[in-house]
Order: sequence, then C-alpha cells, then structure tokens
Amino acid sequence: MGILDNRVAVITGSTKGIGKAIAREFVREGSRVVITSSSAANVDAAVREFPPGSVLGCVCDVTSPADMERLINDAAAHFGRVDCLVNNAGISEQFGRISDSDPAEWGRVIDTNIKGTYNGCRAALNYFQREKINGKIINMAGSGTDRASNTPWISAYGSTKAAIARLTFAVAAEFRDTGICVMLLHPGLVRTGMVSGAPQTPELLRQLNTFNTILDIFAQPPSVAARLAVKLASGWSDSRTGVYLSALNGWRKKWLLMTYPFRKILKRIDRRTY
Repeated sequence: MGILDNRVAVITGSTKGIGKAIAREFVREGSRVVITSSSAANVDAAVREFPPGSVLGCVCDVTSPADMERLINDAAAHFGRVDCLVNNAGISEQFGRISDSDPAEWGRVIDTNIKGTYNGCRAALNYFQREKINGKIINMAGSGTDRASNTPWISAYGSTKAAIARLTFAVAAEFRDTGICVMLLHPGLVRTGMVSGAPQTPELLRQLNTFNTILDIFAQPPSVAARLAVKLASGWSDSRTGVYLSALNGWRKKWLLMTYPFRKILKRIDRRTY
C-alpha cells in the first residue's frame, strides 16, 4: 500500500533528471503516472524503465496550450482520471552575461518555463473544475525563487523561477475555496544535465571553480525532491493550497555546509549526473 494508491499524476519533463525521479517515487507509492517529453525517443526509453501498466508515455510540447490540453485529456481517457499535475519541464540558457545573450534562446527559456507552467495550470484547472476533482498542481521553483537567491549568468532561468513562484501563489489564491491545491516545490541543487551539462562558455570556464565547489557542497540526489513531491501530492496537502516546500531549506543548507569538510575528506561527495 502506498500513500498515492489509486491516484493518477501527469509529470511534464519526466524522462530524465528530477522529473523521472518524481515519477519513480510516485509509482513506488502506488500512483499511475503519465511520462512526458517533447522527444518521442526519450519517452519510449523512459517508459521501458517502469513496471508494465504503471505509466503512459506521451509526447508533449509544454509551450503549446493545445498540447497541454490534449495531454490532460489523454491521461484521463487512459487512466480514468487525473488527480495531480507536476509542471516540471524546464530549461536554462547558456551561462553568460545578458549583454552577450541570444534573444531567441532567452525567449525559449521564457516559453518553456513560464508559458509551459501557465499552459499546464490552465489545462489542469479547467479539467479539475469540469470533472469536479479536488486536484493538485505542483509547480517547480529553483534558483531565483527565493528573495536572497540571485542568479547572475543565468538571468533568464532565474527570472522564470521568480515568476513561477508569483504565478503559483496568485493561482492558489484564486482557487483557495475550491478544494483544488496549487503548490510550489523547490528541488534544491541537483546535478542534472541542465546543470552539469551546461555549455562550456568562456564565462562559465572563468566561474567554474566556484561553481563546482557550490555543487560539491549543496547538490543533492533528485530523490530528496521526489519525496517532497509525494508529500505534496498526498492527503497531507489537502486544504493546504499555496504551500511551498524546499529540498534546500535553511536547516538543510546548514547541514550540508557543516558536513561538507567531512564528506570531502571521506570522499563521499556524489558527483553523479542524474
């Protein structure tokens, strides 16, 4: 028995990294899950890693409102209902100054992260209202969300994460008395392809030593965020719309900072890319 038994979740950007870790944890807790990506090959490869019947793979472009509406409807048609949407899909730009940035690349980050989250919220909210389901929406925070979290060199990404927080709390207030919960999850710092696979721009190379030290101190496996996502999707969050949970909150930061010298000496720093 799992705490998500008989529930159905749609998780965007879930063929790798944090999204796939959340999908794994949801399935482990009894949920059926819709795995999505804009790449059919990535969807097919990810689906094969899950127990038969536990997941449905769908190709979806989160920047398209029509695609997001079709995703929710296809998930409901296949599994009978949808109880939770995790708006996880996100990208970042090349590491560098905004004066050197490519406007088209900056726009793609906005389209995927902010518009993608908006499209997901809109599609799920319309479905929940139509079907009279007290559903849950989990949006993804990140660097740039918190007031003290500055994001030089990745200004597009940081700006989108600040905007997603404001969007989340605004929508939570709009639907406060409906039984629908709209929440925010900060996954912390995770060595995903988006972080570890960042293009080696001249600016990144200049900052690389500092960047790698920050990763060594604060990076965590995606399972930490996945467990928090399960908590948000479970009955724990009933009537708690507007909740914000972070895998890198104050006490966690202090613990990682204090244990860093010992982890370094004992060679227990996890440098895997998830």
